[in-house]
Amino acid sequence: MLTSTGHTDKLLTEPQVHDLIAETLTQADLTGKRVLVIIPDSTRTAPIPLLFRLFHELLGERVAALDYLVALGTHQPMDDAALSRLVGVPVHDGRAGTTCILNHRWDLAETFVTLDTLSAAEVEEISEGRLSLDVPVRLNRLILEYDQLLVCGPVFPHEVVGFSGGNKYFFPGVSGPEMINATHWLGALMTSRAIIGVPDTPVRRMIDRAASFIPIPRLYFALVMHGESLHGLYAGSMEEAWRAAVELSAQLDIVHVDKPFRRVLSVIPEMYDDLWTAAKGMYKLEPAIADGGEVIIYAPHITEVSYTHGKIIDEIGYHVRDYFVEQWERFKHYPWGVLAHSTHLRGDGTYENGVERPRIRVTLATRIPRERCERIGLGYLDPETINPDDWANRENEGILLVRRAGEMLYRVKSANQQIGKGARDGMDKV
Repeated sequence: MLTSTGHTDKLLTEPQVHDLIAETLTQADLTGKRVLVIIPDSTRTAPIPLLFRLFHELLGERVAALDYLVALGTHQPMDDAALSRLVGVPVHDGRAGTTCILNHRWDLAETFVTLDTLSAAEVEEISEGRLSLDVPVRLNRLILEYDQLLVCGPVFPHEVVGFSGGNKYFFPGVSGPEMINATHWLGALMTSRAIIGVPDTPVRRMIDRAASFIPIPRLYFALVMHGESLHGLYAGSMEEAWRAAVELSAQLDIVHVDKPFRRVLSVIPEMYDDLWTAAKGMYKLEPAIADGGEVIIYAPHITEVSYTHGKIIDEIGYHVRDYFVEQWERFKHYPWGVLAHSTHLRGDGTYENGVERPRIRVTLATRIPRERCERIGLGYLDPETINPDDWANRENEGILLVRRAGEMLYRVKSANQQIGKGARDGMDKV
């Protein structure tokens, strides 16, 4: 049963959020059960402190355990100070009172348990022929130590899967590398520009199929944000609550512009602390940039390409999809999720007869040195030479300023988005 409230033109009040959560938890009847809440890390805008407080109020005295697992994917673990900011109460040694707040330790092999395997034939069917390989479905084994899983997190347009949220909090949130690599590379084959902001995609279907192997009951509290404000809350099954949230997110989080821009200054908020996460400032703008145009990722606070995958990116650089597809024997042994990130940030383009031609230019205005930017295939601007105010109100010149980039998708009104157009060029199967 779906319990929901959402509006495009007004915010949810705390009493509304309280009553909806209380009604949902009453129907779930969790008395005496061990409950694990899966939440996003600090790279997602969401009122996690409010939800943490309400769950404690409504469940703390009724359940046998109320713990939290941060769905890091492959992001860096959060220390106690970062966890304290995330949930809004002091955290010491991974605990807030009797509640454990745990990082998903994706970097440790002992973290995972194998639930099943997606066969090559099923992967080929779901991916519409783009991939054909067995994919083990592995998740953090902690989920098996609880009677009920509560998933809380926002839904936004997303470069890999179409819209974030839902079962994505399991894959890649708390999953093993096999599903992360397969789903991200599938999204890369289709290209970010084709898939972002599309609800029903092969990547989403693959994630939902993998989640069907989870043996623990799941309940999803799907949030719809606009900027830093909460506009919608949908509670119910993973798929039903997610789909309801997508409808509101599509209205709030997609900006339709009349024509593409030749230059965009994408101002990155500090919640993105490396280029790996700040790349969302490119993904969300790419559909609104004209051929031959430029997106500038303006983030003076960023000093690193990726705290997790930086060494690999230094080796492979940033390239269009077909650069990797046409040289697959050379690159297939690298983590496919990192290859996917590379193509998503570099954007659409071609690679023919050894010549790479990206559709647009991607320039960094960060603290990453010029030499490193150029070595990995990106442009460089000194951030000290940029004043964002100089870019404001220049849409008539083909120049766009986005002051808080990363969650709002920009798309040209007349653009006819075709999922996977050209995605089989040069590679039918892997």
